Amino acid sequence: MIKTLRDAEHNYPWIIKSIMGILAIAFIITMGWWGFGEESTNTVANVGDLTISRDEFRRAHEFMYRTYKERGGGEVKDETFKGLVMDQLVESRLWVIAARDMGITVSDTDLREMILQIPDFQKNGAFDPELYRRLLAANHWTPAAFEETQHRELLAGKARMVVRDSVALTPSEISEGQALTTRAADSDSPDPIAGRERAIQDMLLQKQQRALAAYQESLKVKIPVTVRRELL
Repeated sequence: MIKTLRDAEHNYPWIIKSIMGILAIAFIITMGWWGFGEESTNTVANVGDLTISRDEFRRAHEFMYRTYKERGGGEVKDETFKGLVMDQLVESRLWVIAARDMGITVSDTDLREMILQIPDFQKNGAFDPELYRRLLAANHWTPAAFEETQHRELLAGKARMVVRDSVALTPSEISEGQALTTRAADSDSPDPIAGRERAIQDMLLQKQQRALAAYQESLKVKIPVTVRRELL
């Protein structure tokens, strides 16, 4: 994978302009805050046949707590916050398992293109292999471990997309939404048609979110999860 990225400047000479915010967030979350020699191999949770290490939990906790405080978050009990962090890590593993069950795969090309689009690794609008290596090294992260994490995030994201895209409004739901919007619309509205379309899209989004939540709950029921909270 790293060799592929080193050759990226030759194989992909165009300027990559697509900015994927979620990838940048994943990049920050997965950055290490402890040295290589301090990485813990202790398992703090098992999700099916997958594990979550104490080191990964600490990185996620550090990032989420810092972000929470930067956004003006108030005081929160440490145990409560740890629970929220662990819930997110567990849910990510659940979706990885779902992706496997769906037959979803992530190729080296998928992974390469994902990393090429992360703005942190770009210089003058294009992926810079040297910058990639320097940033990972400066944050105590090996390329192999970083790429493994991104591979997992891609799998989980694809599984969520499959569930989301399988949801559609029924004709009766569309009619109901249009009727409600028409009754509630202001008679002076400059564009009632656009308003109805927005309302329909909002209804679809809400239905998709409910479907994702329901599917995730079903995963929790059928996949065994064990959390060793005394190690957190």
